[in-house]
Amino acid sequence: MLPGWGRNGRSVQVPRILGTRTAWSTVGDGEFFCPGCGGDRNYQRLTGRRRFTLLGVPVLPRGETGPVVECAACHRHYGADVLDHPTTTRFSAMLRDAVHTVALAVLATGGACARTSLETAASAVRSAGFDDCTEDQLGALVEALAADTGRLFGEPCASLAIELHEALDPLAPHLAPTGREAILLQGARIALADGPYTPAERDVLATVGAALTICSDDVTRLLATARTPS
Repeated sequence: MLPGWGRNGRSVQVPRILGTRTAWSTVGDGEFFCPGCGGDRNYQRLTGRRRFTLLGVPVLPRGETGPVVECAACHRHYGADVLDHPTTTRFSAMLRDAVHTVALAVLATGGACARTSLETAASAVRSAGFDDCTEDQLGALVEALAADTGRLFGEPCASLAIELHEALDPLAPHLAPTGREAILLQGARIALADGPYTPAERDVLATVGAALTICSDDVTRLLATARTPS
């Protein structure tokens, strides 16, 4: 009779003589984007101690393992780097703030804010999630920014470049190329709403492109595309 087969020809369960077993301990929890579920879920961060087993009984330590992240819904385990991906809620907030920052930066470098520029900017910001954004609010923010930095409209501003990188650098790795290009094109359309690009507008849009990891050749192409009537 073959091992693992009974006298009637049916398979029987043969206990494993040697094996390993992991005892998990929870060291943290929170909310994350679960790749398996495809949405925001709660998680537990686990570390484990592995042991050799003899006939299913733990006998000798084999060292530590982990940490891993366990989804509370599907119970799958992932590497700790899965927490680097923002939750859906966090991603939406990052995208909304990025569009708002780009709009302000372009308006602030474009000279006196024309109504058409403010309307285009407000529409983009509302579409990104700031539902109550108005042209007057954006105009007031641009004026306050100019007063705070003590510069004239249309002049370059180092603090704007810093703010653009702070808003866009964390977002860029989580955007598809089309998503990064869409943000740049939104800024371009705001700049073009009152006429051709000014040198300051081109500079700030180049900064937007760099922060979004779009190469300079593609930035030039996209800015030209935005100027072409559809």
